[in-house]
Amino acid sequence: MESFGRRLVSTPFLSLSFAAAALAAGLSGPAAAQTSDLVNRATLRVCADPADMPLSNEKGEGFENKLADLLAKDLGVPVDYTWFPQATGFYRMTLGSKRCDVVMGFVAAGDPVLNTNPYFKSAWVLISKKGGALDGVDALTDPKVKDTRLGVIAGTAPASHMVRDGLIVRARPYSLMVDRRFDSPAEQMLRDIDAGEIDGGILWGPIGGYFATVKGEGKYNVVPLVKEPGQPPMTYRITMGIRPNELNWKHRLNEFIAKHQDEINKILLDYGVPLLDEQDKPITAAR
Repeated sequence: MESFGRRLVSTPFLSLSFAAAALAAGLSGPAAAQTSDLVNRATLRVCADPADMPLSNEKGEGFENKLADLLAKDLGVPVDYTWFPQATGFYRMTLGSKRCDVVMGFVAAGDPVLNTNPYFKSAWVLISKKGGALDGVDALTDPKVKDTRLGVIAGTAPASHMVRDGLIVRARPYSLMVDRRFDSPAEQMLRDIDAGEIDGGILWGPIGGYFATVKGEGKYNVVPLVKEPGQPPMTYRITMGIRPNELNWKHRLNEFIAKHQDEINKILLDYGVPLLDEQDKPITAAR
């Protein structure tokens, strides 16, 4: 349920929230099996947050906006957005109410949607200033981390690992639920790193990568945390989310992903998204 104001569907924290929303809308379990394919074929109807950079905004500046443009071109139809903050009621007011037909980013196996094949994999990342105390660190279990102070979004997977590793006592928490029109925990975390108030911070890769790499003038290390033992997971595959039982639509979207994977990778890399292959090795160029 990471949100920075409006919960990010592309991050792994929303599955339970959306499942509850789907139950309220009567679109999970047996009812889902009765849902017919209601996809609009004249336009690409996208469900999106109006102010959720780097994912999406009403100006079309996010990487999910660019992915929607690429998909619409492949389908030969225009994009038509349904805007709704990714908070309580998102599923009910978008896919659930049949006002739109696809959420461009949704964690694999996340209820209540039907997932396409994954189109990228990323991880939580450790961000620190180059030349600082955390240079060379690629795991929270590194002894160098013990005496440092890290920023972390409260209630997320990295916070659980920090509790296990004895790091949470010194940590600085940042709010999980904020209104991104007025507040940005990711950007505040980077300002606190610059000011020396914390030694580093942990953010979901697509968010941290964008603000640290694209907006950060190359002064930060951005290290995917792929070596953390145990649960919860720190890496996630991201799919597109659609209504349950719309299998023809799923197959068409899977065809698009397979055909355009190199172009998808390029868009994501241009936004600083740390992409990983199935062995958790970095993907640094479209291939």
